[in-house]
Amino acid sequence: MTVLVGERASGSKQGSAIAALATRVRDVHALNSTASVLGWDQETMMPEGGVEHRASQLALLAKIAHQTFTASEMKDLVSAAVAETASLPEDHADRVDAREIQRDWQKATLLPESLVTELAELSSKAMHAWAAARKASDFARFRPMLERTVELNRKKAECLGWPKGGEPWDALADHYEPGLTAASVADVFTPLRQRLQRLLDRLKGASRKPSNAFNEHALAIADQERFVRFVAKRIGFDFTRGRLDRSTHPFCGGSHCNDVRMTTRYLETCVLDALGSTMHEVGHGMYEQGLDGTRIGLPMGEAAGLSVHESQSRLWENQVGRSRGFWSWCRGELPAFFGDACDCFSLDQLYEAANVVEPGFIRVEADEGTYNMHVMIRFELERALIKGDLAVKDLPGVWNGMYRDYLGVVVPDDRHGCLQDVHWSMGAIGYFPTYTLGTLLAAQLFEKARKDLAGLDEGIAKGEFAPLLAWLRKNVHAEGRRHRLDGLCRKVTGQPLSADPLMRHLEGKLLPIYGLA
Repeated sequence: MTVLVGERASGSKQGSAIAALATRVRDVHALNSTASVLGWDQETMMPEGGVEHRASQLALLAKIAHQTFTASEMKDLVSAAVAETASLPEDHADRVDAREIQRDWQKATLLPESLVTELAELSSKAMHAWAAARKASDFARFRPMLERTVELNRKKAECLGWPKGGEPWDALADHYEPGLTAASVADVFTPLRQRLQRLLDRLKGASRKPSNAFNEHALAIADQERFVRFVAKRIGFDFTRGRLDRSTHPFCGGSHCNDVRMTTRYLETCVLDALGSTMHEVGHGMYEQGLDGTRIGLPMGEAAGLSVHESQSRLWENQVGRSRGFWSWCRGELPAFFGDACDCFSLDQLYEAANVVEPGFIRVEADEGTYNMHVMIRFELERALIKGDLAVKDLPGVWNGMYRDYLGVVVPDDRHGCLQDVHWSMGAIGYFPTYTLGTLLAAQLFEKARKDLAGLDEGIAKGEFAPLLAWLRKNVHAEGRRHRLDGLCRKVTGQPLSADPLMRHLEGKLLPIYGLA
């Protein structure tokens, strides 16, 4: 059954052009969302022997979706829908759908069917190869797949093209964050790295060190699993419209707002790893569940881009999950899951353990102070890979050198180095900067939420998370793809995206913990 897109501003039913376009785009979404569920299955439940056929299935779905979206009749459908909605206000849902579909269609028509198909098949096989190489800590086993991935992404960039004065990486990044360029990322990252480095130097020289004992406290994984599911439900994830499973690398996927698939992972000696990963993915999941269910498959029923998506995960992981208020509430809930195993830890010790700053190897385990350094390293590396300034065979050595320069750590092996992230095996080059851009937006949104919601912090300390989720539903989730990153930021906060709120957040919390304020 096809759901009508909406009504025209005059109150009359929508015209036939936008309705016909919506029907076609929903068909494409059905194909892509089917592929997404198959991808989730591959990462969670599929037997190892199914890899080759799964790759063929995903390649076929990508091929049919591309054929459907770029069929000859689409040109007239898109043009008619854009013309039909041109008299509507720019932010009207139907006009936004027409505009964004036109953008997606124009990009799709630039990509050969053969390239789309090969990329889909390769990513399925590469993800399996990556998981095996990571387990063995052997980059050589993954290298051929990554070399081909880089090669095909260069071809993809050439097909898409990039702005004058830009570079191939820009064409790939535009898929994850419209308008994003390597130059614009560097303009943000360079001064941010300097500010973060000054803060890290101060923390490193502090005479007081927070307690890290809880991060080394063994707790049964079965109990951890029950605990993180409880937290996920309490902060707002609807398990009747989603699920939480395990995978090598935590992620959030699924097919639409009523079928959200998340994964996490567990370490017996660190429940905070599972909790942080779960709250991060739940942030993604609640964003998906908050999208307009009447517009499934259409731009107004989709997220505003990966940076905004990451802002939701980072906000719940950090502004909420690492706050003193959260741990004040959480401490009272621990006995229900772990008995008296955590009674020896005070609120101060739990809060400090969640906020220890210690340079390490693994991005998803990184503290707030060092996390963005990990992202900056990946940005520089993948930019160099796509430009041809870095050969895949040299990646491990260059990676390890940057970790010495940026974080002062010596990477012990490939598993703790260039094999730790799943993104490149997926072909997701251009994705990484959205983690930091999302981190900036998260801090800025939370500052505004604090102003709008009286007693927000006190409520969190009581386990009351609904007001914050409702605020995000209204100001972020319901907006679909109506705005780009900076436009949404300006609309909600009244200011352009800035690093200042993040630095206020980090300095306001970390300096007192380290006895520096």
